[in-house]
Amino acid sequence: MGERKRIGILTSGGDCAGLNAVIRAVVYRATGSYGWEVLGIRQATQGLMTQPPQFINLEIEKVDSLLTTGGTVLGTTNKGDPFAFPMPDGTLCDRSTDIIAGYYQLGLEALIGIGGDGSMAILRRLAKQGNLNLVAIPKTIDNDVGITEHSIGFDTAVNIATEALDRLHFTAASHSRVMILEVMGRDAGHIAISAGIAGGADVILIPEIPYTIDRVCRKIKERQEQGKSYSLVIVSEAVRTEVGEQITNTNRLGQCRYGGIGQYLADEICTGIGAETRVTVLGHIQRGGTPSPLERLIAAAFGVAAVDLIAEGKYDQMVTWQNRQVVNVPIAEAIAQYRAVDPDGTLVRTARGLGICLGD
Repeated sequence: MGERKRIGILTSGGDCAGLNAVIRAVVYRATGSYGWEVLGIRQATQGLMTQPPQFINLEIEKVDSLLTTGGTVLGTTNKGDPFAFPMPDGTLCDRSTDIIAGYYQLGLEALIGIGGDGSMAILRRLAKQGNLNLVAIPKTIDNDVGITEHSIGFDTAVNIATEALDRLHFTAASHSRVMILEVMGRDAGHIAISAGIAGGADVILIPEIPYTIDRVCRKIKERQEQGKSYSLVIVSEAVRTEVGEQITNTNRLGQCRYGGIGQYLADEICTGIGAETRVTVLGHIQRGGTPSPLERLIAAAFGVAAVDLIAEGKYDQMVTWQNRQVVNVPIAEAIAQYRAVDPDGTLVRTARGLGICLGD
């Protein structure tokens, strides 16, 4: 064991399965191997801007049971940019210095931030401004963080979407219906393409590939002519209408969210070919639940690797999964390369090879 350090860890952005498994791995490695102290920061950066800073002392006994627990015991938030933080009077205030002060007030020598590209961009800006030692771990069910093949949360989300398709098969066949499954995917179709192939979908629609309603309807008609009375369609929430319009909902707080492309498709298919159609929207079900075995494995590898980077004094780095191993890359390089579905990539070629309609 080397010099005793005090490090912090926080989860930022939307929750997902696997976050607690990362926290557990960090604590195991930091306290068990290096004898360090680990502080869990509550509610992402808001825990550092609060006075006094809000945190939990994390020890092996406290995290031992977290491997299979969904969500994050630290809490998280995906709103409130600290550089333009909304105040009670409606104004925006730069509270970055409060967060930096919280880091030093807690006596942290390094911070592990688990988040998506947006969270990492904010954390890196804070680190540069306040000379904070930062190591990042990619987290997003959308799997759109650059360079890494896997982000925490993705595999479990795909498993849940695939299970939904498995279940929809039977009710679709029983009633000779078209079943549409709308899944998450902020701007990328990774969940839809992966679950669609694994779950035997007949049509997969993703934002990276333009589609026409006519092509989707022709696929369904072709199946009917072959004696297949039902069809399964999976669509990413970020897919636009045929004419390129986004479908969103705005709540009473003025927050705009994706939602409704499934129903749009159902109405168009019903109008086009008269097929009886039903829509299932998975929504936040994809974020919750027990992390998959692969999720736990990657979470453990990421957590250990992040702590080891701190031990080696390597900061401003993000851990990634590449070619069946963990590799660290500069955070700036990772977040500069948005990872959408490659229209010419392996998964798209596989879907086409299986006769799945991609709408084009």
